[in-house]
Amino acid sequence: MDFITIAKQRMSVRSYKETKVEPEKLKKILEAAHVAPTAANLQPVHLIAVQSEEGLAKIGKAADIYGAPLAIIVCADHDKAWVRPFDQKQTGDIDASILTDHMMLQATELGLGTVWVCYFDPAVLRKEFDLPANLEPVNILVVGYSNEKPADINRFDKKRIPMSQLVSYETL
Repeated sequence: MDFITIAKQRMSVRSYKETKVEPEKLKKILEAAHVAPTAANLQPVHLIAVQSEEGLAKIGKAADIYGAPLAIIVCADHDKAWVRPFDQKQTGDIDASILTDHMMLQATELGLGTVWVCYFDPAVLRKEFDLPANLEPVNILVVGYSNEKPADINRFDKKRIPMSQLVSYETL
């Protein structure tokens, strides 16, 4: 499958089957995160892959994970992140987002559904998973077998702004 097809097939899934994600598929998803680029290759990220009922219940105190059998808490490590010298912008959240995108697309290729959850209480995750102060939970990637009908891959023609609004070209 080519990249644009995978990107068009990816959709936000909010209903999952109880079927567990196979270890070899989880390994591939995590490998996609491992090879993702980060600013200055500092890799200021930490992932917490949660599959146990107890762990998923802990996450459930902070966010809706839609009954998925796997959730990956994606954290930025503020002690390691590159800082842009001009305005002190730290790139940990950007790096964490790049890893998340890689994992979502890999999961799609493997026939799994995902949803990127940003609506969560970070204080609850910090407490439940005993996160140190330098680790900021940026998002939760929910993963599993979709219980929803696949999305129309042509939906972007109707649901996205036109390319003319998305892109501007520098002229000489």
